[in-house]
Amino acid sequence: MPANLFPLLLVAHIVLAICLVLPSILVPFTLRTRRATVDSDSRVVQGLLYAQTHGTIAIGLGLAITGVALISALGSAMLQQPWLLVALTIYFINLGIGFFIQRPSLRKLVGVTAAADDRDWKAAARRQRYVSYLMAGLVGTIGFLMSSKPVLW
Repeated sequence: MPANLFPLLLVAHIVLAICLVLPSILVPFTLRTRRATVDSDSRVVQGLLYAQTHGTIAIGLGLAITGVALISALGSAMLQQPWLLVALTIYFINLGIGFFIQRPSLRKLVGVTAAADDRDWKAAARRQRYVSYLMAGLVGTIGFLMSSKPVLW
């Protein structure tokens, strides 16, 4: 692979990795009691919902392809870096949280117009925002590991 393609491949990989978890992190903050999220006029909200429901496979496939290309460009010795293994583990945990916890719970809340006094709906929406904070913290931890490359053991 030409050396000048590596930065583009790296940027594409990072953007795809963020795009895969971003809808699960941001959609809980669009939940409102006055209007169902799916009825939002915001193009950003509609884009997040579309990416979460239809774009997951395409983004995941692109992420896998760029990941394999990066490993082939850098060599398999890169997979022996402890910081990278920890970051990948955190990323897979984050994907698991997003796919098995966040998405099913959001499906129940996104299409619902809650009454102003609906305490159960508000509590569930608040819990989803807390999960989003956790996921964002995990993404930040991955960013820290990728940028500082600490010696872990």
